[in-house]
Amino acid sequence: MKRVIVESLNLEAQGVARVRDEQGVPGKVIFIDGALPGEDVTFESYKVKSKFELAKLIHLHKASPSRISPRCPSFGVCGGCSMQHLDPRAQLAMKQRVLEDNLKYLARTRPEVLLRPIAGPTWEYRYRGRLSVFKIPKGRVLVGFHQKKANRITDMLSCDILPKHVSDLLPHWRELINQLSVPDQIAQLEFAIGEGKKFGTLSTVFVLRHMVPLGQGDQQLLREFAKKHHIDLWLQPGDLDTAKPFYPEDSYFCYRLPEFDIEMPFKPTDFTQVNHQINQVLVGRAVRLLDPEQEDRVLDLFCGIGNFTLPLARWASQVFGIEGSSSLTDRAKENAIHNQLGDKVNFACSNLFEVDTQVIKSWGKASKWLIDPPRGGAMALMTSLAELAKSGNSEDHAYLPKRIVYVSCNPATLARDVGILVKDTGYQLKSAGVVNMFPHTSHIESIAVFER
Repeated sequence: MKRVIVESLNLEAQGVARVRDEQGVPGKVIFIDGALPGEDVTFESYKVKSKFELAKLIHLHKASPSRISPRCPSFGVCGGCSMQHLDPRAQLAMKQRVLEDNLKYLARTRPEVLLRPIAGPTWEYRYRGRLSVFKIPKGRVLVGFHQKKANRITDMLSCDILPKHVSDLLPHWRELINQLSVPDQIAQLEFAIGEGKKFGTLSTVFVLRHMVPLGQGDQQLLREFAKKHHIDLWLQPGDLDTAKPFYPEDSYFCYRLPEFDIEMPFKPTDFTQVNHQINQVLVGRAVRLLDPEQEDRVLDLFCGIGNFTLPLARWASQVFGIEGSSSLTDRAKENAIHNQLGDKVNFACSNLFEVDTQVIKSWGKASKWLIDPPRGGAMALMTSLAELAKSGNSEDHAYLPKRIVYVSCNPATLARDVGILVKDTGYQLKSAGVVNMFPHTSHIESIAVFER
C-alpha cells in the first residue's frame, strides 16, 4: 500500500495520480477507483503494468470538498454509474474540462465560444434501458445492470436513475420471472417510456427477451402482471425484428418536441435518447445553431428515426436524412408522414462509415449539415470533406456545407474529427459545449458548430 495526492479524474471516474520518488520525480500513472482530485489517499494496486497501475482506495485521509455520499446502495458494484460520489455540479464541470482538453490536445484547437452546458434533473432521468436477467441455479432471479468490470449482474432491488415506477417494479419482475416455467431462458428486459395518444400521459413498455417459446401458463402470468402494474408488455423471441406487442396489442408510444410541434411515434426497440427532457433542449439548441432558412437544403446524417430531421424541416426548404439502418429510415419516413412533412423530407439508407467524395456528391448540394454519429465518430465523412476541400475543382467546393453542427457522444472521436475539419478542410470551430445526457456516468455528450 502507498499514499499519494490525487491529481485529476479520468473518463472512467478514476482518480489519476503519480507516486514520486525521494527526489520528487514522478513515477508511472496510478488509476485509483473511487478517488477524487485533490484527495490524500492510501491505495493498493490490483493490476500492475509497465506504464500504469490500477488500484483501489484503501483509506481516505483528506476528502475533496466535491465528495458526496452516493445515493445508491449498489454504487461501486453496479456498472451503471461511476460518479455518484461526486457533486453533480462538479461532474458537469469535469465533463466540460474533458471536452476542452480533448479539443486542445487532440484537435489542437479551441472553440471561439464555449456554450453554456445543457443540464437537467440528475435522478429518475433514464426513460429507456436494457436490464439483464439471470437465474441463479436453485436460487433467486437477478434483474439489473451488469456489475462494474465483471460479467455478472448486480443484485439490485432499486435504481435511482430510473423513474420511480420502473425502479419499484424491479423486485416484482424478479418474483414473476422466477414463477415462469423457464426462468433460466429469460435473457433480458428492455424498457421504454413514452407519451400515449393523449398529450401528457406517460406509458411504460417492457420487452421480454425469451430464448424458448412461452407456454400458456407463462403467458397468463405475464398478462396478469401487465394488467396489475399498468404496463405494456412486448415479447421478443429472437432478434429485434421479432419484438411484438403482447398485452395490449394496440400499444402506442411517442415522444413530443413541443417547440417544433413534432410528435415522434417509436417502438420500444428503436434507438431513442434515454433522457427525454435533455433531448428536447438539445434538439432546440442544435436547430437554432444550424439556423436553417427557408431557402436552405439541409443534410441530417445518422438521422435515426428523424429526431433532428423533422424539427429542421419546420425551418428549412428541404431536409435529406441518411441512416445506415433500413428499419430506422422506414420509421423516419413514417414519422415524416405522421407530422405532415412528407413533402419536405427525404430519407435514404446508406453506410456512413464507408463514404467517399462521389457518395457525398450523390447526395446533392446542401448549405448546412447536422451530424449525429455513434461513438466511433464520422471519420469517413471528415476525410471525404477534406478531399473535396483540397480539390482544385471549384465545383467540388460547392458540395462543402457552409455550416456544420456536430452532436457527439464521444469527446475523443469528436476531437479527431474536429482536427480534420479545421486543419484539412478550412472550417472554423465557432462554438462547443457539453450536454449532460447521462448524469452520474462518465458518458459525455457534446455539440460543436463549424463554419467555412
